[in-house]
Amino acid sequence: MLAIVGFVIVTVSVIGGFIMEGGQLLVLMQPAEFVIIGGAALGSILVASPIKIVKTMISQIFGILGSPPSKDYYTEVLVMLYEVFQAARKDGLVAMEAHVEKPEESNILTKYPDFLADHHLLSFFADTMRLILSGGVPAHDLEALIDTDLDTHHDEIAKAPSALNKVADSLPGLGIVAAVLGVVITMGAIGGPPEVIGHKVGAALVGTFLGILLSYGFVGPLASNMEHMNAEKSQAYMIIKQALLGFHKGMAPSIAVEFARRSIASDVRPGFIELEEACKASREKG
Repeated sequence: MLAIVGFVIVTVSVIGGFIMEGGQLLVLMQPAEFVIIGGAALGSILVASPIKIVKTMISQIFGILGSPPSKDYYTEVLVMLYEVFQAARKDGLVAMEAHVEKPEESNILTKYPDFLADHHLLSFFADTMRLILSGGVPAHDLEALIDTDLDTHHDEIAKAPSALNKVADSLPGLGIVAAVLGVVITMGAIGGPPEVIGHKVGAALVGTFLGILLSYGFVGPLASNMEHMNAEKSQAYMIIKQALLGFHKGMAPSIAVEFARRSIASDVRPGFIELEEACKASREKG
């Protein structure tokens, strides 16, 4: 939602300043320039990016309209991990297979619908738990494997913002293309009245204006927002990693989730006492 507010501020500031300087708003209404620049930018995305990246880009663009994971969300994930580890100590690792193989039927995981709804995070958790349950994987090898998985995940989600950044970099050039086409049209009417020539030159310059504005005022910041949102959402993977590594090393559930808690950014990290009370409440409910 904050991104929409930012776009509105950019638009109002630029157009408002133009009008304050005595500019005529209708001069900026050049549909042909929008078609040239917008169409060329869209076409370049389709040429440069596989359909998988295009779909991911659309998904991430809509994703910035939502809110990043909150402290409550991370607290729930930590408590969920604590409950899983407590159950493993009580019932044994073999009993955990039911939770891992059919998480939608788990009496623990079903209490956390937000976690279950994140299929990639759930798969990361389940696959790592399967390795732990299978045994025979040293902690350092498990950590290396998890890091490989995380590197692959981060690389995948970074491709869409990177592609959008390249489009942002190309927009000023596409604006020049639109301006050059406008100059070509102007040269064809060079013998006409001055006001006609002036209108066509103005229309050509609007193309340059739009290309630069779209690049630095909209598309570039949008790609940057996507990168920040991806980074914030990736914190949940680090939580899972640290907690499962601690559990695999034989740490007590409370210590394992404490290692995980420390990997969360400070602005959304639950406090030590706060997490301890949440875990205690989960034990009492259980």
